[in-house]
Amino acid sequence: MSETGYRSLADQLRAWSDERLSRLLVARPDLATPAPHDSSQLASRAATRSSLLRTLDQLSRLELCVLDALVVAGQTTPDEVASLVHADPARARPALEHLVDVALVWESTSGPRPLTGVADLLTSGGDVGVSGLRPRSQPAPDPAAVASHLAALSPAARAMLDHVAAQGGEATTGAARHTVLPEDATTPAEELLSRRLLVARGGGTVVVPGEVGLALRGGRTTTEPVDAVPELVTSERDQALVDRTAAGAAFDAVRRTELLLDAWGTRPPSALRSGGLGVRDLRAAALLLHVDEATTALLVETAVAAGLLATGVGADGAPAWLPSDDYDAWAARPAADRWRRLVTAWLDSPRLPGMVGSRDTAGKAWNALSPDLSGVHVVETRRMTLEALASAGPGRVLASGTGPPSLHARLSWLRPRRPRTRTEQVGWVVAEAAALGLTGLGGLAGFARPLVADEPDRAAAELAPLLPEPLDHVLLQADLTAVAPGPLESALARRLQVVADVESRGGATVYRFTPGSVRRALDTGWTAVELHDFLGSVSRTPVPQPLTYLVDDTARTFGSVRVGHAEAFLRADDETALSEILGHPQAAGLELRRLAPTVLVSTLPIDLLLPRLRELGAAPVVEAPDGTVHVARPDQLRARTPRERRSPGQRDAREGARVAAVVTAVRSGDRATSTRLQAPASALTPSGSLAALREAVELGLSVLIGYVDNHGTRTERIVDPLAVEGGQLTARDHRVDDVRTFAVHRITTVKPVEPGAAGS
Repeated sequence: MSETGYRSLADQLRAWSDERLSRLLVARPDLATPAPHDSSQLASRAATRSSLLRTLDQLSRLELCVLDALVVAGQTTPDEVASLVHADPARARPALEHLVDVALVWESTSGPRPLTGVADLLTSGGDVGVSGLRPRSQPAPDPAAVASHLAALSPAARAMLDHVAAQGGEATTGAARHTVLPEDATTPAEELLSRRLLVARGGGTVVVPGEVGLALRGGRTTTEPVDAVPELVTSERDQALVDRTAAGAAFDAVRRTELLLDAWGTRPPSALRSGGLGVRDLRAAALLLHVDEATTALLVETAVAAGLLATGVGADGAPAWLPSDDYDAWAARPAADRWRRLVTAWLDSPRLPGMVGSRDTAGKAWNALSPDLSGVHVVETRRMTLEALASAGPGRVLASGTGPPSLHARLSWLRPRRPRTRTEQVGWVVAEAAALGLTGLGGLAGFARPLVADEPDRAAAELAPLLPEPLDHVLLQADLTAVAPGPLESALARRLQVVADVESRGGATVYRFTPGSVRRALDTGWTAVELHDFLGSVSRTPVPQPLTYLVDDTARTFGSVRVGHAEAFLRADDETALSEILGHPQAAGLELRRLAPTVLVSTLPIDLLLPRLRELGAAPVVEAPDGTVHVARPDQLRARTPRERRSPGQRDAREGARVAAVVTAVRSGDRATSTRLQAPASALTPSGSLAALREAVELGLSVLIGYVDNHGTRTERIVDPLAVEGGQLTARDHRVDDVRTFAVHRITTVKPVEPGAAGS
């Protein structure tokens, strides 16, 4: 910290090096958008209420308490501030330096001072980590005098004082007299008022002065230490077991994402008008993946964040959720690389999949992919949670029962102010990290530690050896099933799902061959010979005879009946096949009529007639206008890939270049200001007025302002600025000796006034 101090925050910023100014803009990015003209405007932005709130939300409990001690102490030194905080001075001093680095505190000639407005924001809303003490009187009374007053109190008055101090330091006096001598006091409240241990604040409200509160707490702003970081409650686990468990979850997440997007490529769900995913579609996807809806919502949200799923046009021309053009390239990558893309997108996504299914304040359920389902603190909570798990060290996992509460306590110490839903968010992050394979058995996986350190490529490389190798074969069985003893290659799995239906998933996937599944393969253009060759090439066991018979029988009847347009017609070389259909007990609803021995016509359209004929056991094919067989292979639909998210390295480089440009602009503005002729009566821009007025607020100076009222009349007034917020100046006007508000855009000049002139 500086040994001499500065006249204002703007002067301090001018004296900082470019590197230190860059760190400020990185810590408080809102100050750099748009680029400020000079250091005065930068200092003015740093004191705005919205910017102060955002910065306070990023402070730990220790840093908040150091800032609170500085507010209570008033004009003081760093050593005195450290002595007021119930913490190790070796930790309190770095916290004070951090407050200076983020421009919540500036180094005046009389010591460190908090920015104007910080005191109000610390005490408003009952934020955690703030003592509730008021600033000490200036000049502060002798601590010995306060101690003597406390010693002279009656037990009832002392109990009342302790109660008021414990409840926030504010109370109402009721019928108690405010101006009374100690010997004339008849109630505990009057006794406290007479000894100035309670001070009237107006409106019948009294507060405990800061010096009294400090005396009650033994000279500290808090009774408990504020530098003790809550410890994680952990238990010991074999790290290899944790890694294998997490790797299994990582593989499942990749496999299920691929399975879901493959299915949606041919039968995409509709996109709601609000942009979300329907409840029925989410439930159907959960049944397809054999997981609960919460995990399905996580996978869907992560796929969108990774650029693998986007809105496009479905087969009917309506908006639908489709795999993106980039999905096919992603599906061809190794499993570890696919996992890396998913988890890096999840880490940087502000989405809240944990809220899917819950209801908002109006009672409406949140849909997956709803545009409003996001939070500003989610990304920070995810990274802080993983960093806390990483701090436990290898072989340590969260203890059952007590581990998650201790994790929440750690994060609440690091960010005590925001958000209020911290407990829920931490629980969501823990569950989502386990589902995506970042954690296993409550502990961070070894291959996930490089990801926490922003090294995703190394994380993927460490995960790869733990993943199972894809298989290129299955085991055919006599009960018309095929068992895949492990994960199959993507191409093989897709072809097998055309020929057979998935019966169960898990460590080994079971596929079942049915007449319908074989007919589905024939519908897509396969022949019986190709089916036999495929089954023989992928099986490590001989093809069972029942499966051979199933393929031959289905192929023999396949296409014996052809359907065309009449509305629809049925044609067959075999009269018996058409007679069986016409005489079927359930064929009455098909509206069939025989035109010839080998031709039937129907008034139903083909898209209704075809599935109903298959329900009757027939295996019809669609005949094209030229008499050839129409292959009904479903189209693979794709949406345009969203703009690719930048990698962490690209984002850092872009942010560094932006910050450097802002620093250059500020320095240029400072040079222009220093060389510009100072004309006291020259007109100011609104931003220039704001900067000058905020500087006067910080320094407690009186200023002469030129003000143009609503009628266009220009007057000059000497005022004491109190606050500048929302384009309004609140100040005590010397002319009327009252507090007034002035529109900043109507202030034309701001000129400091000497103390003697202000008094006159």
